[in-house]
Amino acid sequence: MDHLQIELAKLRRDANLKQSMDDVDKIIEQLERARETIIAEPDSASITLAKLQNPVQQGFWKVNEDLKKIHKGHNSFGKALDKYFPVKALPTEYDALASHPSLINRAIAMHLLREGQFDVASTFLSEALDNPPQPHATPGTPNPASNDSNDLASLKSQELQEKFSNMYQILHELKTQNLHPAIEWARQNSAELENRGSNLEFELCKLQYIWLFQGPEINGLPDDENNGLSGAIKYAQETFPRHQIRFTKDCQQLLAAILYKTNLRSSPYWHLFNTETAWSEVSQSFTREFCSLLGLSPSSPLYIACTAGAIALPTLLKLASIVKEKRTEWTTQDELPVEIALPRSMIFHAIFVCPVSKEQTTESNPPMMMPCGHVVAKESLQRLSKGSRFKCPYCPNESLMRDARQVVL
Repeated sequence: MDHLQIELAKLRRDANLKQSMDDVDKIIEQLERARETIIAEPDSASITLAKLQNPVQQGFWKVNEDLKKIHKGHNSFGKALDKYFPVKALPTEYDALASHPSLINRAIAMHLLREGQFDVASTFLSEALDNPPQPHATPGTPNPASNDSNDLASLKSQELQEKFSNMYQILHELKTQNLHPAIEWARQNSAELENRGSNLEFELCKLQYIWLFQGPEINGLPDDENNGLSGAIKYAQETFPRHQIRFTKDCQQLLAAILYKTNLRSSPYWHLFNTETAWSEVSQSFTREFCSLLGLSPSSPLYIACTAGAIALPTLLKLASIVKEKRTEWTTQDELPVEIALPRSMIFHAIFVCPVSKEQTTESNPPMMMPCGHVVAKESLQRLSKGSRFKCPYCPNESLMRDARQVVL
C-alpha cells in the first residue's frame, strides 16, 4: 500500500492538467492580441499572422508535451495497481434460485399444464416428486423453503387439469366462432367476474348479438328465425335486460343500429359492428379472466421469464466481458447494473418513491395508503404517527396508523 501511496502522490504532482491549461491560455491570449492588432491595423494582417506562426506552433508543442507527461503518469499508476493488487477471478455465474429449485420445477409443470400438455406435465411432476432436487443456500437469498414440494404436489390435482382442459375446449370453440360455451362459462362465474369488475360476459353477449345481426351470409349459420335481424332481436330480448344497468349506453347503441340495417357502414354505430379483431380480443379476455379466477397470471411466467432473459442476455454478456476486462465488479447484487429495455407487456412492478422520505419503497418498507387516499412509505408513516393520531402531510385529514392499508404495485 505504501508503494501505491507514493505513485498516487507522483500522479497528483505531475500528471495534472494545470500546466496544460496554462499553456492553452497563453495560446488563446496570443491569438486574441493578434486579432486586436489586425482589427486596429488591417494592413498589417499578413505581418501579424507571420509573426504569430512560430509562437503558436511552439505553444501547441508545449501542450502536447504536457499531455504526454500526464499520460505517462496515468500509465505508471495503472502498472502499480496491477503490480500491488492481486488479480482474482470475478464470479460470472450467480444462481438466485439455487435455494428454491422446486420453484423452477413448478414453473415448468405449470407451463406444460397451461399449454395443454397434460400427459407430459403428469410425467414431469411424477419424476420431480420422486427425485426432489436439493436446495442450496445462496448468499443474499431467503433460506430454502420447506413447502416448495407441497406446492409442486398440488399441481397433480385432477381438478386443475380438468379446468385447463375446459379452458382449451372453450378457446377451440371461439376459434370456430362459437360463443355459446364461453357465454355459459361466464354466466356460471358471473358473481366472481362482477366482483373483479370484469365485463367479459357482456362482451361475449355483445359479440353474439353482432354475429347474429350480420346474418347467414356472414356468419354461415342456418337462415331461420334464430339468425339475422330477427335472431339478433330475439337474443337481445333474452340477454340484454341482465346487463342494461351496467351497460345501458352500449345496449342502446346496439339496438339503435337496427334502424341502419341497410346502410350500416355509413351509420354512427359501424365501429361496434367491425369484428376484424373482436374474436382475438375476446379470446384474450377470456383467457385472462379464466386464469385470474384460478389465481394465475394470463401469460405463462416461464415464457415471460425466458423471453425477458433472451432480450436482456446480449446486454448482460457484453457487460460481463467489460467487467472481466476492467477487473471490476457490479456495485450491487440485488439490482442490474444497467437498464434493460423490455416491452411494456413485461413491465409488472411499478416503482413508488415516498414523497416524504424521497426513498424507493421495498418489501420491508412498502407503500401505505391513508384513509384520505394519500400514499407514503411505511417507515415515513411510522415516524409521522409516533403511535398516536397524526395529520396527513398533504391534506388536513387525520388518521391512525392502523387505518392505513398496504398498496400492492
